Amino acid sequence: MSQATPIFRSWIPEWLIRFTIFLVLLPTVMLFALSTANVSAATGFYGAEPQDIQFSMLIYYASLASFTPLEKRFFSRIATKEYFLICMVLQVLVTFWCYHTRELPVLFICRFLQGILNCGVTSICLTLLFSRLTSEHARETGYAIFYGMILCSGSLTSLVTAPLVDDYEYNVLYKMIIYTFVPGAVLLLLLMNKVHLARRTPLYQLDWSSFLLYAPMLILLGYIMIYGQQYYWLQDARIVWSIAGIVFLTIFFVIRQFSRKRPFIHMEVFKSRPFLFGLLLLGCLYLIRGSFNITTSYFSTVLGMDPLNTYELLTYNIVGILIGATISARLVIKKRPLQFIWLVGFFLLLVFHSSMYFLFASEADKITFILPLIIQGLGAGMLMTPIILFIISSVPESMSPSASAVGVFIRYAFFGLSTALINYFSLFFSKIHAMRMSDGISRVDNGLAERLNTYQLALQSRGLIPDQAAKLAPGLLEKAIQKQAFLKYAMDYYELVGILILVVMLLIVMTPYINRTIINVKYKQPAAATF
Repeated sequence: MSQATPIFRSWIPEWLIRFTIFLVLLPTVMLFALSTANVSAATGFYGAEPQDIQFSMLIYYASLASFTPLEKRFFSRIATKEYFLICMVLQVLVTFWCYHTRELPVLFICRFLQGILNCGVTSICLTLLFSRLTSEHARETGYAIFYGMILCSGSLTSLVTAPLVDDYEYNVLYKMIIYTFVPGAVLLLLLMNKVHLARRTPLYQLDWSSFLLYAPMLILLGYIMIYGQQYYWLQDARIVWSIAGIVFLTIFFVIRQFSRKRPFIHMEVFKSRPFLFGLLLLGCLYLIRGSFNITTSYFSTVLGMDPLNTYELLTYNIVGILIGATISARLVIKKRPLQFIWLVGFFLLLVFHSSMYFLFASEADKITFILPLIIQGLGAGMLMTPIILFIISSVPESMSPSASAVGVFIRYAFFGLSTALINYFSLFFSKIHAMRMSDGISRVDNGLAERLNTYQLALQSRGLIPDQAAKLAPGLLEKAIQKQAFLKYAMDYYELVGILILVVMLLIVMTPYINRTIINVKYKQPAAATF
């Protein structure tokens, strides 16, 4: 980092610098969840299936994960101000391209490019954020802020975009994100001096070959997780060839890493048992965190909440995340045992899933879910930063970029796996419960006739004539069956997640070397471009 020239102009107040960094970082984080902010609206706009929209999000994630090891070379070569300007201009152009296209292949390409450019912007913002935190605990504080924002990104993006989706076509969200990019970017460019935030290194021997092996492998992995069930897995040649492609690319990628003097990702990081245990915890956290989507689906599918009301309710979850991230950072700074922090965090998630298991009902008040949503946010907020600090601190500092890159891969893989599991079990459990309930219904059953009569009278009270009401009543009954099937599926899935949490807590108690890993609090720069 340049010592002669300050990063920002000397007359700029500190509060304005921090506000500007936050103003740039916020839309960058929101861009991640933009494609799935409203899946129904997106499928209608593009004429696509929900799986296509989920895949567009994984493509974005795959590009970010694959470009992370390569990005640090660009960050260290180009002056930060110019590098930021290049990334932001390209990001605006690509996002504007997203706004104008209705073609899925073009959207997929744009999302891939957005992930690459997001990697650069995030790297700059994280480094600037760390530079403004002058205490010896900048690492914990910086990561707590960043990962708290990541945990809030889904709910916050959906809350901000819900009114726009109601009044405009879906693609207006990309125009909105452009408008949110510009003010912070212009302000940051005006405040910064021309400096290098990292030791300047030339751009030679860039390992593009490893990137070209790694990126397609991640995309194929996401393709299998999203479309595997739709294409009946190994019964479809596309899935078979995708698996073969993953195996081929992985073998060549690993061989290449062992044969290079400066590998894309150091394979030696996998020799650390604490590092592997941290990856396991991170993966489990993403599986557990992914089940939260069932709660939001329950609000809309069963309780009939519109998107705006749903995401207004989720603001309580955001509050819980912010409180949990603050508490966890404070506990790490105070050097409290990591086992204690993790056990408390997973216990809070267990309380959330257990309470929701009993709260899933066909009718409920919004106020009922405020406390569980806060508890869920507390649990997730308390776990994210300590786990990531543990992972990075489990390897030598020289390998922390590789540890960070592997961590991004684990986040990507388990995020996709969580989506795949929810897609699978939603069909598996819902189909089983719907068939069981349908088998118990008979036309000669007096209870059935009474239920149909109730629906018919309700329709008549709304102005329908008796004949129309009689025709529509069976449809209402079928809808009620589907709601009950969803409730049963949600309870079954949350029961499985509860068991997983108990297993994870048992592993934490039984693992002896957790508290032997010392969290590195001296190095104020982020471990890599992004995590």
